[in-house]
Amino acid sequence: MKKWRNSFALLMMAGLCLAQTGDLVPPEVRRVGDRLACLCGSCKNTVATCQMLGCHYTAPARAKITAMHKAGADDEAIVADFVKREGKKALAAPPAEGFGIMAWLAPPFMALAGAGLIAWFIRRHRKPAPELNEGDVAKYQQAAERELSRFDE
Repeated sequence: MKKWRNSFALLMMAGLCLAQTGDLVPPEVRRVGDRLACLCGSCKNTVATCQMLGCHYTAPARAKITAMHKAGADDEAIVADFVKREGKKALAAPPAEGFGIMAWLAPPFMALAGAGLIAWFIRRHRKPAPELNEGDVAKYQQAAERELSRFDE
């Protein structure tokens, strides 16, 4: 009986843990919220993924997105409204136009430039392997054998 009671308690705790992992953000809010940055100043998440309790920016933004969806606005109009009120900082990713394209092109360009610099440095400072002299090799081999023979005694 005790075995079943422990199993039931374990099953109930697992169920409670699963209940906490549910997604509470509706799909239409998540779809638009993934494109908007959380501007609370404490995190670097989007409106859809901000998990801060009592976030002073995300909760009203989600409510506004829901209200605009109920009023019939499409996703582009909602994002445009946030950009009009907050500026381009409201976007989670910079637009791929004008100067914003640099934010997309700079990281891969810098990675390639860094890899090229490392390859150039290695090629420039690589030294050729020294030639081995058979006399020196035999001398070191005899010294190693003398040292190892001390352990055999």
